[in-house]
Amino acid sequence: MVDISILMGSESDHAIANRVTKVLEETKYSFEVNVISAHRDPDKLEDHIANSDAKVYIAIAGLSAALPGVIASRTMKPVIGVPVSAKLGGLDALLSVVQMPPGVPVASVGIDNGANAAKLAIRILDLIE
Repeated sequence: MVDISILMGSESDHAIANRVTKVLEETKYSFEVNVISAHRDPDKLEDHIANSDAKVYIAIAGLSAALPGVIASRTMKPVIGVPVSAKLGGLDALLSVVQMPPGVPVASVGIDNGANAAKLAIRILDLIE
């Protein structure tokens, strides 16, 4: 069983994922890290979400930043989006993460702020533990 599933849309997002794991390594919570693109691997993402026992998802994505929203549309578990500064200083990704349609909630942290995503996941888990 894993507490937090950290997903990134691209291999280039590893630096942000490292900021997440650095914080989580100091806690009692377990985590996994995977690269699964909502655009390039939709079936793999669907399978991961359907079979994951994670309690919280952290989704790291740049550009169109579809990953957090796709995850949130497929699960009732909390999803934290981390917009990445791949282009336009990350503003495009930030706007994508925070502009979810009704019924598809995604929490968002600041651009490239993987540490805050980890800290928010910890707070969520502390409430349900």
